[in-house]
Amino acid sequence: MAGTPGVANCSPAGGADDTATVALERAYRDEWTAIVATLARRLGDLQAAEDAVSEAFTAAARTWPGDGVPPKPGAWLTVAAWRKAVDQLRAQQHVSKAGLSPQISDAEQENDTADPEVVTMEDDRLALIFACCHPALAPEVRVALTLRYVAGLTTREIAAAFLTPEPTLAQRLVRAKRKIRGAGIRFDVPPAGALAARLAAVQAVIYLVFNEGYAASSGTDLVRVDLCAEAIWLGRVLHRLLPDDAESAGLLALMLLTHSHAPARVDSAGRPVLLADQDRALWSRELVTEGTAVLDAAVARRSPGPYQLQAAIAAVHAQAPSFEQTDWPQIAALYGELARRSPSPVIEVNRAVAVGLADGPLAGLAVLAPVLASGELDGYGPLHTAHADLLDRAGRAGEAAAAWARAIEATDNSALREALERLVAGRDQQ
Repeated sequence: MAGTPGVANCSPAGGADDTATVALERAYRDEWTAIVATLARRLGDLQAAEDAVSEAFTAAARTWPGDGVPPKPGAWLTVAAWRKAVDQLRAQQHVSKAGLSPQISDAEQENDTADPEVVTMEDDRLALIFACCHPALAPEVRVALTLRYVAGLTTREIAAAFLTPEPTLAQRLVRAKRKIRGAGIRFDVPPAGALAARLAAVQAVIYLVFNEGYAASSGTDLVRVDLCAEAIWLGRVLHRLLPDDAESAGLLALMLLTHSHAPARVDSAGRPVLLADQDRALWSRELVTEGTAVLDAAVARRSPGPYQLQAAIAAVHAQAPSFEQTDWPQIAALYGELARRSPSPVIEVNRAVAVGLADGPLAGLAVLAPVLASGELDGYGPLHTAHADLLDRAGRAGEAAAAWARAIEATDNSALREALERLVAGRDQQ
């Protein structure tokens, strides 16, 4: 995350100040989203919650160096933020010369009777993601809100991921928070009758958070483990809430199986390692075992869907002892079924790669041709990387060189771009 509000007020002179600064930064990193979620549920206002939490962190920066870090910083910050929020509501009511609102009275009673140390923040965070993914909000707004308030990305990071100017993204978030308040969108998990319609949006946002962590769209790092962990945590919560929903289980299995590769995806210098070159001994067998078990339980419900199919593809990779021994025909068949159930040009790119490895590069190029012709993914680096590799393997070196150049140009992540440049340099020297 970006710098913690109020931390600059702590002197770096050493001793208690240093301890307080470290504790406050850790609390901001680990607790901010949960505290905002708890305040949003109580207040029904995301902006008011964010403001109150910011004031609580500022207060902590002033008091912790002298008074010491509390035993449970998150609970301290939650209580402080709540008191700030109630004070602000009282001030607003006083200015308007209205009586104390029921919202304040009910909230104060909750604050008096609930122990903040045992508040179920997990439920609050899940309720927050359902609010952020409400169908009244545009899809891009749902994603931005969830990345900001559930995953904890800064506005700058989200803007970079969306290739959007930071002020534009900030205004989008402001308008979204106003719409949530104005439309009376509740910060709670929908009742059973409305759950199915809202669930697909929640799953999509969780998966987008995971993908941004698994292969950062920009920046210098290939993998953002914090985002992967956040998405998997959300996936676990969703699966616990809906244990009978096969697709929620499939999503969790997909993330676990995919994330099992993380230790092998970069070398000691932080450079990306291609799937074909990864040391599979480094793959997390714990995640593979857990992901496979979750997938098996989902498949047993006989309600197949896109996330289960993608998890099945990841499971085939996890079971293969090497890249060469991977069951590419099975993966190609699974991608074919996925394309039938959930058609998209991105899936076609992945299917083309699998078909190219199962049936030869010309077969893969045939799958890719309509995607290239449509121009729909012209700025999508993996499309041009797949195209270049298939052309190389088909012996069409001249066309491949142009495709490699386009792949490098279309790749925003600097680690991936440098890896492509090294790959092309090595290819040219052969």
